Amino acid sequence: MDILFAQIQADLRSNDALRQSGALLQALQQSAAGRDIAVIAKSAVEEIVAAPASAVCKKLAFDVIRSTRLTPDLWDTVCTGIRNDFHFPDPDVTAAAVSILAAIPSYRLAKLISDCNKEISDCFDSPSDNLRFSITETLGCVLARDDLVTLCENNVNLLDRVSAWWGRIGANMLDRSDAVSKVAFDSVGRLFQEFSTKRMSKLAGDKLVDSENSLAIRSNWVSSMVDFVWKKRRALMARSLILPVENFRATVFPVVYSVKAVASGGVEVIRKLSKSSSGGSGGADVDPDAEKLVGVSDVVTHLAPFLVSSLEPALIYEVGINMLYLADVPGGKTEWASQSTIAILTLWDRQEFASARESIVRAVVTNLHLLDLNMQVSLFKRLLLMVRNLRAESDRMHALACICRTALCVDLFAKESVRRGQKPLAGTDIASLFEDARVNDDLNSITSKSIFREELVASLVESCFQLSLPLPEQKNSGMESRVIGALAYGTGYGALNWTEPSLEVVEVCRPCVKWDCDGRTYAIDCYLKLLVRLCCIYDTRGGVKRVKDGASQDQILNETRLQNLQRELVRDLREVNTPRILARLIWAIAEHIDIEGLDPLLADDPDDPLNVIISNIHKVLFNVDSTTETTNRVQDVQAVLISAQRLGSRHPRAGQLLTKELEEFRNNPLADSVSKHQCRLILQRIKYASSHPDSRWAGVTAARGDYPFSHHKLTVQFYEASAAQDRKLEGLVHKAILELWRPDPSELTLLLTKGVDSTSLKVPPTANTLTGSSDPCYVEGYHLADSSDGRITLHLKVLNLTELELNRVDVRVGLSGALYYMDGSSQAVRQLRNLVSQLCEPIISLTCRIYQVELAIAIENVGQS
Repeated sequence: MDILFAQIQADLRSNDALRQSGALLQALQQSAAGRDIAVIAKSAVEEIVAAPASAVCKKLAFDVIRSTRLTPDLWDTVCTGIRNDFHFPDPDVTAAAVSILAAIPSYRLAKLISDCNKEISDCFDSPSDNLRFSITETLGCVLARDDLVTLCENNVNLLDRVSAWWGRIGANMLDRSDAVSKVAFDSVGRLFQEFSTKRMSKLAGDKLVDSENSLAIRSNWVSSMVDFVWKKRRALMARSLILPVENFRATVFPVVYSVKAVASGGVEVIRKLSKSSSGGSGGADVDPDAEKLVGVSDVVTHLAPFLVSSLEPALIYEVGINMLYLADVPGGKTEWASQSTIAILTLWDRQEFASARESIVRAVVTNLHLLDLNMQVSLFKRLLLMVRNLRAESDRMHALACICRTALCVDLFAKESVRRGQKPLAGTDIASLFEDARVNDDLNSITSKSIFREELVASLVESCFQLSLPLPEQKNSGMESRVIGALAYGTGYGALNWTEPSLEVVEVCRPCVKWDCDGRTYAIDCYLKLLVRLCCIYDTRGGVKRVKDGASQDQILNETRLQNLQRELVRDLREVNTPRILARLIWAIAEHIDIEGLDPLLADDPDDPLNVIISNIHKVLFNVDSTTETTNRVQDVQAVLISAQRLGSRHPRAGQLLTKELEEFRNNPLADSVSKHQCRLILQRIKYASSHPDSRWAGVTAARGDYPFSHHKLTVQFYEASAAQDRKLEGLVHKAILELWRPDPSELTLLLTKGVDSTSLKVPPTANTLTGSSDPCYVEGYHLADSSDGRITLHLKVLNLTELELNRVDVRVGLSGALYYMDGSSQAVRQLRNLVSQLCEPIISLTCRIYQVELAIAIENVGQS
């Protein structure tokens, strides 16, 4: 290996461009194989970067630099070579030098681009297409980064130059070269993406705190670029049409984002964030609503042909997504959303787009609320089959949450429309979700291995519970506005309107109590919890109310349906497979069934509901199957004993039958001592309640609607595979439901809705002085811990306090515990060169991957060498 490296270094020292390029290619091969090529990188910097060489060699040398780490001395040499290459007569060499700007460390980038600002600006005016392409592409990556925004915050001159460069990048969208125009569209789109999604850039290696000033800086760039695109939208759309069709996709997002920002008024808030609302950017302020709507329509007309004529799936998807984005602006049309949704759904069966099926489903279900009612209903069945075929559980959960919420919304809206005298629309009820044969077979099968049916039932029930809660206040008109508005319209007419679709859910999902899910119970628990809550709300143990009691026709109908459902569930008790579910179903029914309404003439009938319930109580009490997948005997026995007490205290015949069962169980060896004592207490209460019919309170309490069962275990360890699966499913369902119904707003969303005075801006952490009074350098630092990806970053400010220029200062950072330095250095030393007295405040950063919870930070040594 030493011989090979020596040969590569010898080739690099030669003046033969062919030998040099071959040597650099060999070095890249060695780096790809995982070998350390730091020695070769040093030779490449000294012999290629810092010396005149061909454009190909320069490009390969910069690739070698990116694949390894350099010492601060070598970075000085690289920066010197870049400065020299800006004046090289061959524009291709300059273009290669420009491309390495994105890899320059943050602490050297500001000085380099400040010193070379004239040369960088001249690159935009170069007659060379390659050089204009390189400067547009590189600056588009660098200028959108968080670290450069922070540098601009502390350097006004740099901020002015960067703002001017963004203007040049925007103008390059109309460049005569197709490649330059396309990469300029990409750069502007990246700026919008960084701002709208609030993604912290990983390009700099660190996550930086977004202060108020840095947010204002980025907002200023975004607002000026939005204004430029809005004013030049017709020219930009015309330019995009003469680009090669494979490049058209890059032009879609920047135009759509800008047009929507202007049409929806979002650009006004962005201007406020940029603190420039009093400036002279009044061109787009006076645009009338009609012009905004015409602008949106022009963009839709521009994009629509590509939905039907394009053969590239990625382009169809990009155009479809962005047309859905426009369909939600004020004045948007459902036809735009329908056309886009149909086009996106056609990609499902395209073989070359099969890996993006999750994206197709996510795009459609997230925007279901933009479609008209008929199309929503027609999509439910097809979407469920598509979701069923998704591989990732989180994708299935998100899609099911969207589908269930929209289905409940449609059902509420349709019922409200019928109340107001409109014609009912077919397929709007919850049962339509299960009309497909495969989904229906899954629901009615006992031993199906499909977990999708559990996910669907759990998502439906949890969505019903969310519907019963007060809706969060919506101040902004975002993508959720139409759904929330329809839900508020449906629920605002009556406090119990949410129970109507919930009642349909418990009716349709009734076969789930018969499922054999290999010990999993979460979906069935969800179902029974909703059933118990509905029975408590409608007070089913008191029978169906009458008109003379003040009940409305809707209430009478709903209570009748619930009573019938209870009778059907009683008949299903005989088909329940596992004692664990049998005990829970007995609890749900016995607590709320109307015993007084049973026909006394059928007292001896085995199919009488009371006889069926008591026979199944007997089955649980005398069950000898103690396998954990089917029963939790202690819990099951406790549940049926409490149910027996409440049931026996409510009705004399139930008391007589249960007294016999409990006496038999108490004298059976299956009963432990605790159960025997509990049986004795229950028998006394039943006896007292039967002899004192006016004082039944001793044995029976009012129905509270509680459902005390859970799949959770007391221990942290998942000693049951089924319990672990239940916990995992519950976590996925809850996360998807809450993210959809009650999402945590991002910082940017809070700023856009509450204004600049919002307290959501992070306060920069307080810096701690890390040096003593006698040290030659003053060092202060603060650290940022990133819990999301387990990293901690130490930011240091170093200031020379002596009268002399320090040739070199070593800042050594020591941390306790197992960790990994993100820059790959073994000893974590940053060397500062030529630290002049009181003139500069270099900020250096070190990022570490954390493997332990405890972490200590200390400055070990600051010295002069």
